Amino acid sequence: MKRFALSRTGIAVAASALSLALATGCSDSGSDSGDSDKAAGSDKSTAAAKALSATELKSRIIATGDVDGYKVGAADQTAGFASSKDDVTVVDEKCEPLAYVLTGFAPGDSAAFVNRMVSEQAASPSASSTKSLEDMTDKEFEEAMKNITGALGQTVTIVSLSSYEGEGAQKTMSSVSDAIKGCASGFTATPKGGAKDDTEKFTKVEAEKASGTGDESLAFAVTGDADGDDVVVHCEVVRHGSTVATYYAFSLAAFSGEGGAGDYEIPADIIKAQAAKLA
Repeated sequence: MKRFALSRTGIAVAASALSLALATGCSDSGSDSGDSDKAAGSDKSTAAAKALSATELKSRIIATGDVDGYKVGAADQTAGFASSKDDVTVVDEKCEPLAYVLTGFAPGDSAAFVNRMVSEQAASPSASSTKSLEDMTDKEFEEAMKNITGALGQTVTIVSLSSYEGEGAQKTMSSVSDAIKGCASGFTATPKGGAKDDTEKFTKVEAEKASGTGDESLAFAVTGDADGDDVVVHCEVVRHGSTVATYYAFSLAAFSGEGGAGDYEIPADIIKAQAAKLA
């Protein structure tokens, strides 16, 4: 019987990454509650800003075909970290916007939000991919291992759009900026009612160079602890008028030790394509 094994670290890190990255809420939401600030903005881009509806956001969020080489699908809840923002408990309240970005939710009290998962297009499966390991020839087994390695090397990005009334989008960006600075030493997040073992521990938050798209943009890296091993994920938050786009990227290859803990970034083509749909 042919066998292959990932290291304990690789499995633990991948599981932790997926449990957080894929445990987003519903793919679309028409109401992310909170009292909106309806005051007019002081500049042209935010004056009398009106929040887009969930339907309008759906038409503006990135879709398959917008970026060559990538497919876009629903960011379904698949691992149970949280099903809504209300289910996320953050020990330090000022760090909440960062936790929300890491779970695919709106970073502020938005009127509506939608999110999607963007991943690299996989190569067409070969006939051997449907066989069990026991039935594969040596050549087929080697091919299968290459396919697995290639899949682990992909960068997956959770993209979300949230809309705000008045100066809500500006205030959300300010809260994210404050959190990046104020939560540099890390924070913890736990699903409400969850067990101690469900707590996600983040040990460091660092500002990074943003793409410069939209009216204002912020980027940061978050280091997490997975069974004693450091993993790094990359995030960006961009304001386009009354709409805020967030990007959360992770690489399983990086998490399993291939290419370094943070040797990857949010694909620039994804940010560029999403910015074009919001222009």
